[in-house]
Amino acid sequence: MKEIYYTYNNEALASCVILAILQKIGSIDIARSCLILPLIFDEKTIRYLQNMEGQDCLMKIVKDNPNLFTSFNKRYLSLLPITINSLIILSKNNQISITTSDISLKKGVEMDGLDLGTRFLNIVNVLPCLIEAINRYSTTQLYQILKIQL
Repeated sequence: MKEIYYTYNNEALASCVILAILQKIGSIDIARSCLILPLIFDEKTIRYLQNMEGQDCLMKIVKDNPNLFTSFNKRYLSLLPITINSLIILSKNNQISITTSDISLKKGVEMDGLDLGTRFLNIVNVLPCLIEAINRYSTTQLYQILKIQL
């Protein structure tokens, strides 16, 4: 089962998701970037986000579906290597810049018009809601809300 999880949630898809987010927001702090994949790679969370436009979807999801977040810390830890590997791949390919505090998209990197499949399209469609939700909180607050144990 573990192999299927890492085949389905892999560095290629993660890299594309990171690029798509950075295209929308320009830069993100490193700690916050590690929260994206555990949120966006969960199919139940994606379905929930599809119906939450314009609302404080993060707190609503946590309150309405606590079972989605009982395993969040485990998902976070499982996807941390994929996040780090994806960031390294993107950095080595000169697509992003990583400083001591944040990650930013380099100029000239475009993903528009690429057909990367239905799953990626579903993820990209909910990114505005996710970005709006996480921007309402500091990184420290997000780690507390999501009950991440460091």
